[in-house]
Amino acid sequence: MISKGGSEALLQTLVNTSRTASPDYDILLPLFRLLAKVGLRDKKFGQKALELEALDVTLILAKKNLSHSQNLLHCLWALRVFAFSVTTGAMLGINGAMELLLKVITPYTQKSTRVIRAATEVLAALLKSKSNSRRAVNRGYVTILLRLHQDWHSHDTTNSYVLIRRALLLCLRHIANLRSGREAFLAAQGMEILFSTTQNCLDDKSLEPVISLVLQILRQCYPKSPLPLVTTSSAYSFPVPGNITSEPPHVLTEDFEDDGEEEEDKDSDSEDVKEEDDDLETDVNKLSSKPGLDRPEEELMQYKAMCLELTCSFEELESKPGDGLNYDETQYANHHHILTAASPKGLCLNKDQISWGQEREVPVQTSLLSRVKMGRSNIHLTSKKGPGINPYQNARSNGLGIGSSGSEISDIQASFKEDAWDIDAISCPRISASFSNSTRPRETAELIDKLLQTHPTHIAFHDPYLYMAKARRTRSVSDFTMMAFPDFWGHCPPLSAQSMLERKCGVQRIKIFEDVRRLIQPSDIINKVVFSLDEPWPLQDTTSDCLRFFSKFESGNLRKAIQVRELEYDLLINADVNSTQHQQWFYFKVSGMRDAVPYRFNIINCEKANSQFNYGMQPTLYSVKEALLGRPAWVRTGYEICYYKNHYRQSAAITGAESGKCYYTLTFAVTFPHAEDVCYLAYHYPYTYTALMTHLDVLEKSVNPKQVYFHQEILCQTLGGNSCPLVTITAMPESNSADHLEQLRQRPYQVITARVHPGESNASWVMKGTLEFLVSSDPVARLLRENFIFKIIPMLNPDGVINGNHRCSLRGEDLNRQWLSPSARLQPTIYHAKGLLHYLGSIGRRPMVFCDFHGHSQKRNVFLYGCSIKETLWQAGSTVGTSNLLEDVSYRTLPKILDKLAPAFTLSSCSFLVEKSRASTARVVVWREMGVSRSYTMESSYCGCNQGPYQVCEAGLQFGTSELEEMGSMFCLGLLILELKSVSCSRQLLTCAAALLNAEEESLDHHLQR
Repeated sequence: MISKGGSEALLQTLVNTSRTASPDYDILLPLFRLLAKVGLRDKKFGQKALELEALDVTLILAKKNLSHSQNLLHCLWALRVFAFSVTTGAMLGINGAMELLLKVITPYTQKSTRVIRAATEVLAALLKSKSNSRRAVNRGYVTILLRLHQDWHSHDTTNSYVLIRRALLLCLRHIANLRSGREAFLAAQGMEILFSTTQNCLDDKSLEPVISLVLQILRQCYPKSPLPLVTTSSAYSFPVPGNITSEPPHVLTEDFEDDGEEEEDKDSDSEDVKEEDDDLETDVNKLSSKPGLDRPEEELMQYKAMCLELTCSFEELESKPGDGLNYDETQYANHHHILTAASPKGLCLNKDQISWGQEREVPVQTSLLSRVKMGRSNIHLTSKKGPGINPYQNARSNGLGIGSSGSEISDIQASFKEDAWDIDAISCPRISASFSNSTRPRETAELIDKLLQTHPTHIAFHDPYLYMAKARRTRSVSDFTMMAFPDFWGHCPPLSAQSMLERKCGVQRIKIFEDVRRLIQPSDIINKVVFSLDEPWPLQDTTSDCLRFFSKFESGNLRKAIQVRELEYDLLINADVNSTQHQQWFYFKVSGMRDAVPYRFNIINCEKANSQFNYGMQPTLYSVKEALLGRPAWVRTGYEICYYKNHYRQSAAITGAESGKCYYTLTFAVTFPHAEDVCYLAYHYPYTYTALMTHLDVLEKSVNPKQVYFHQEILCQTLGGNSCPLVTITAMPESNSADHLEQLRQRPYQVITARVHPGESNASWVMKGTLEFLVSSDPVARLLRENFIFKIIPMLNPDGVINGNHRCSLRGEDLNRQWLSPSARLQPTIYHAKGLLHYLGSIGRRPMVFCDFHGHSQKRNVFLYGCSIKETLWQAGSTVGTSNLLEDVSYRTLPKILDKLAPAFTLSSCSFLVEKSRASTARVVVWREMGVSRSYTMESSYCGCNQGPYQVCEAGLQFGTSELEEMGSMFCLGLLILELKSVSCSRQLLTCAAALLNAEEESLDHHLQR
């Protein structure tokens, strides 16, 4: 009907009938009902009504029928569909429609409510026009609308007229899209009125439409302000080569542009998650061509020294008189153990050496094969329903696996009380005891030494003494002099897994109302700065009862802490060094707390539009008192967690954009396990550069050098003067005979990297699992060593990790966007990593697999990103024919294998699209330039797993370090099965693998089917 001109015919009939001396309402009323229905389907209905002059006649009829409710109601229905067009709505406003409607909309009454409802809905539609909103502001309608809403709200005790109240709020919401509208709203005390009218009905589900709109209006009209910082630039700066220094942008202006219409909070994916089709690379030449070498070919020879396994004669393998080749296997035993089992007593470490005493208990060996896709089938979950849950109540009782009922824990507790440790002194020990003009560091060092002797740590592959020695060599921008206790003391994952937090309905609403209360009821607001990196003097007040904060240690990130209320603190995290952005990672110390008291923390300068904190993820906490009681563990903690846009903005003049940059608040409550404790809070499980260097040394000393080739060397020096380690792992040749040496030198390479983004500490935990597994005595690990050479760069951005960055290097740039043309001077780790890969290709040893470990903040589970020309062109709908394109489809094999093997892995989240914006990433450059078809980025969620064996409850499982390390092990197993499925697999390997699989897990046979 519409396509045949039905709308025009009906509108013309309306005009003709209305212009008669005595309009026939027996015709007009059915006609209005028909127009109201047709108008909903005709997108151009308002424009047609304007052109045929139906607007004027309808307004005239409405004015004539103000006392005839039935006729007026029908006129209002027609006006409502006319007003769907903003242009038509603006014309209605010019013609006096709003004045007419305000005559119809009266204070609370039970008469003619259908007419009043229709009138409010028409007015709300008209106010979508900015010209109408300006007119409403100028004529004082904001105050009128507020009074009408207040009156209807107070009298409608049975909630019979919710739709009228909602329509009145819609009017205010549209007006609030204008700056003048927000100013008028604030001047009319709109914040106070709406806040007070909703406080007693927040839990009433029938008022959901009203409360939701009130919340949106309050957020729109909350005065925008700059962050409480002197500058948005990082508190740390580093003079690096190639930087153009400039005055840091000051956030002193309040010149904020209109936000425009602010919609209700919706789930939104970040730029890293959304793969827009228009970002896909559709140029076949760019996808398939291989660029030339980015450096002189002769320069590649420097990397020969990093491949000693290809030239070394291994003369130490020659038998000499007196050599005892029957090494005690337990001396070098390094059984890879399930981290969910009781932690082994393992390494008995002292200050001088790694001691393998006879009392050392070798952990029960559990083959990786027995854990394939099984996960923790009998997993025990901690409850996530109660706000007062102590996160340690189900943690392992101590690092030795002793149950809480054991007598040992009582002894430790008694010792802890008897010694009366100065917890403040030991909670953040100094890196060196040799500081001038102070005896305190020496006293602290002696205290730490006594503490370690009294409570020796027994955490596998960790040595506090070695950590302290390594920390002295770690170079930071601000010359950190303190160590964070968790990194120095160590972490032992709890036996109990932690499910995702079940989010309480309405918690975000409550938090936002509490924020609004600060503005309208400021009597209890303290606003006291208790910590700041920007102040040249310490702000810590040890005499007051406020919390004390500190973050000047490796990987630490907290810039400022403001006590807002007695138990509430606003926190600001630091931007990356030499940057004004990338605020996500946090890691800080907090002390001076009371127990059984809920503290609220608001991190108010987050940048991403959404977060897994809205979907069950929790931050992590480490308690020093718990560690000294034998439970040294990072645990997920916090409740009433939500993440939402706040009222802080960065001026458009600074950002250079049309509108100011928005910030987001992460808010969570914590009830600390002990009074006067010292706790550390972090975005995710921290893993420092010093921890890595300590781990590598301990690993190297743990292996049997007659069986495992573990070589640690320096890839290069970073801008900050730190060493970037390169690790080579393979099996030692059986002898130094020519045949055995040739067998080693013909092993294919696997290259694995991690931690190019400093805030992605989960990537380091996955890497930790990979490293420990590869040197373990697991039969799978032995086969891998005997058949591959692993080149591993476990931390591509040491400087960023050390200085608490989230994304960047010391130059303030994302190193994973520098692979196309890195500079040896400006991006040394990327330059030399790429050079090493080029060298391997130049000698015919191109890696079978390249994988860069990352962390993901928006998705759950673990998954891979790979590269495919055909899939990219298909997804982009490219007209280029793909039938003639030849492509190695083996890029899909490893993800399919991992989907079957690893409990945390999901194939459904994998993607093999090549985006223009990712052209300079490691994954794409290694694929294009080095020709590695199996070039991947492996993403591990910060949050957890909601599929497969780890979906042990409806919400899913939060990742702990155990699950992340297990993923690193499973990745290695995937590499072995990938080789077993390849046509080039040797018969000897097939035979060994078949025997192993038959002995360990017959159900894995299907993985080997070709």
